[in-house]
Amino acid sequence: MDRSERTEFLHDVDAFCVELRPIEEVCYVEHTFNEQLIPLCKKYGLLGIPIRKEYGGRGADSVTYTRALDRIGMEGTGIRTFFSGHTSIGQVPIQTWGNEDQRKRYLPPSTKGEKILAFGLTEPEAGSNPLEMKMTYEKKAEGYVLNGVKYLISNAGIAHAIVTFAYPKGGGRVSAFIADTDKEGILKQDLTTKLGMPTANTALFELHDYPVPKENLLGAEGDGFKIAMSTLMSGRLSVAAGCLGVIADCLNEAVRYSKERHQHGKPIAKHQLVQEHIAMIQTELDAARCLVYRAARAKNAYDADPSNVKVREYADRLIAEGKFYASNAAWDAADRAVQVFGGRGFSYLFRPGRHLLDVRVCRLYEGTDEIMKLKIASAVLGKEYEAYR
Repeated sequence: MDRSERTEFLHDVDAFCVELRPIEEVCYVEHTFNEQLIPLCKKYGLLGIPIRKEYGGRGADSVTYTRALDRIGMEGTGIRTFFSGHTSIGQVPIQTWGNEDQRKRYLPPSTKGEKILAFGLTEPEAGSNPLEMKMTYEKKAEGYVLNGVKYLISNAGIAHAIVTFAYPKGGGRVSAFIADTDKEGILKQDLTTKLGMPTANTALFELHDYPVPKENLLGAEGDGFKIAMSTLMSGRLSVAAGCLGVIADCLNEAVRYSKERHQHGKPIAKHQLVQEHIAMIQTELDAARCLVYRAARAKNAYDADPSNVKVREYADRLIAEGKFYASNAAWDAADRAVQVFGGRGFSYLFRPGRHLLDVRVCRLYEGTDEIMKLKIASAVLGKEYEAYR
């Protein structure tokens, strides 16, 4: 992507966000899935941002993709989560680990919006430690048969294919599969009792003797954990990028409202304690952007040299730092913006309250705060000091 292509692409991202916002506002208040999200993504060519042009994508590097999700994050964590599920952890592992046949079968349709993708790793009893998963597969002459449940999976209820993970029945190492969702033996259930993101799809799915053809094994048998950990680097960076947008939107809303709202004979923007909130949100935004874009540049270096262990470890640590810091800063920014809005902040009708509900999940999915801290600490101390080694 050259400079002119990047400028055009970022213009498309902004136009998409402008057109989407009024629709998202209504859907959020009504607590309904935003049916216009995917059509607008197709209109502006945003369904394969980092996917290579030969497969129908825009060919953006990690820094440019981060800029896009930074802007998209302003429209809400639910909107950005769709991109993370479909692209960062749906398309990216197929582009990175898939063979040419898999890339041709899944990437062009997914960049056109003909196939929506998801990533199925989390299970009811396997969250922070995915190695405790219970989903199994059995090898057959014609392919594989999968059994088990995946839980809290973004896009699972609308996905046409899911990158999922399972142990071999009887023991062994985890393998990764691309599971189409159009066969008998899959049960999906949308999860609507979540605290936020009502306009985004989150679901569980259960597989019963579910057939996956042998050509849909992703990577080699036993490579599943390696594929999952590599993919989560992309996913965590996307979460961090979206959190930057949340902070920026909270700042915009707090500044606008504090200038318009009058109490005690003057705009509340002139009140010192309100100014404290504004100052802290701005400072956290600047600090988070420095860290997240540094991580994005490190991810670019890793993408260019994926066999370099030191480059990978450096990028992995910076992405963990960026995800941890930005998600906590976004939570704090939303809380401060709600405080600036006062009673009106405690309402779905205003953006800060929606951000507060939605962004809390960013400290949970793609690795909890606690897991991020452990990753950062072990990177500093050395692998022999890993807490769960």
